[in-house]
Amino acid sequence: MKYVILIHSNPQPWGHPTSDYLADHQALPGEVRARLNAEFETVMAELSANGELLGGEALGDPADARLYRWRDGEPLAADGPYSESKEHLAGFFLVDVENRERAEQVAARFSGPGETVELRPLMWPGGDDQ
Repeated sequence: MKYVILIHSNPQPWGHPTSDYLADHQALPGEVRARLNAEFETVMAELSANGELLGGEALGDPADARLYRWRDGEPLAADGPYSESKEHLAGFFLVDVENRERAEQVAARFSGPGETVELRPLMWPGGDDQ
């Protein structure tokens, strides 16, 4: 089953890894931040070794985004940010795991102090949800 793990973040300030820009993460002792970073590298290595990691990318600054809406029968482009929300997507990881329980285990390991991680199943013709 394929899932996308969406990494939410605040656009001010913007940067990667997103945890380095979060007050909750910055307030942690150095050894705790180092342990959390090591745990993230461990889960990434585990996903790669298991063939569960299909890909992922960090997203650029939402201020550089272009938004397209349909108006008067034509696409209309506008500058970002793409929403009025304080939170924006910072990146994503695409995984293919055996079941939802495994996807939830992985997503939980992607979260950290002050972070929001969203797990969302993918849909495709003939997929498990069809």
